[in-house]
Amino acid sequence: MIDLDGLESKMKKGLEGAYVFVGLDEMIISENIDKIVAKTVSGEFKDLNYIRIDGMKTSFDEIMNACETLPFFADKKVVVIYRANFIRDKSDAAGTKIYNQLVEYLKNAPSHCILVMYYLLNDKRENPTRNKKLTTLEKNATVVKVDKLKGERLYKKVGSIFEERGKNIGKVELRYFCDSVENNFNIIEREIDKLISYTEGRDITREDITKMLPHKSEDDVFDLVDFISQKKSEKSIDIMNELINKGENLMLILSLIQSQFTMLYKIKLGMEKGKTKDDLAKEIRRPAFICEKLMTQSRKFSYKQLYSCMKLCIETERKLKSTAFDKKTEMEIMIMSTLMV
Repeated sequence: MIDLDGLESKMKKGLEGAYVFVGLDEMIISENIDKIVAKTVSGEFKDLNYIRIDGMKTSFDEIMNACETLPFFADKKVVVIYRANFIRDKSDAAGTKIYNQLVEYLKNAPSHCILVMYYLLNDKRENPTRNKKLTTLEKNATVVKVDKLKGERLYKKVGSIFEERGKNIGKVELRYFCDSVENNFNIIEREIDKLISYTEGRDITREDITKMLPHKSEDDVFDLVDFISQKKSEKSIDIMNELINKGENLMLILSLIQSQFTMLYKIKLGMEKGKTKDDLAKEIRRPAFICEKLMTQSRKFSYKQLYSCMKLCIETERKLKSTAFDKKTEMEIMIMSTLMV
């Protein structure tokens, strides 16, 4: 398994065979796939020699036919399978069948085709090195782990997005923005657009960034509640411990969890009344893309479950305010209790 620097070195020597990308940020993955496409196919016949396939809807026959077809007036062609979830460590029967057929096919894949696939990790805690499917694919493909951009590479990339949108941002403000926003370029772009709209006609200040960006702990609590919906107790408690290690107060953590359940309850009620994403976003005072994520999360709970979870939060708050209880233990008990409602 190589990283993006390893891929860059490999591209200088020449491209051939199959490539499998795995990571959290689809934008970074797509940009590097575009580099492979640009280096391999070009000119007026690019559209004929570049094929994209939806990995969530495809079949092995579709993949094989795309790869077997000879390139049109060129030496090579590129076939990209996006969101190839059949590569995940756990997939359904249909996905497992495609994966097994693909493993055999790659042993004698045509040299005129560069096959590129990728899938997105579920969360930052998922470790692709534990995916046995990737280990098997490495025998006949190059597996690329796409990590988040950091340091100067991150600052440079984010700065270029501001420039593309015609907005100047100072170096100090740029670094503060990068250090404050979630390191995901789909989110970064939305937050940049929001910040630009808010500061129209003037320079961006640190206070603007602080005011407009969501608290990072809110993202962790979203993940925590999502793991509760999946009945994953260990991961839920791991996130709580991470928040504590970051210095977050237990009462604040509890308050954020309670607010999350309350929002989900309100959103569920609103959806039942036929309210749109934009309507709900205004009511909860959150951007539309965050509201969309909350709408998806709310569907994982029933009204009874959400009510019970909110009640557990209130009971735990009462206990945390008493010195007679171990606060961390009570939080763990609450999380385990929410998994059982």
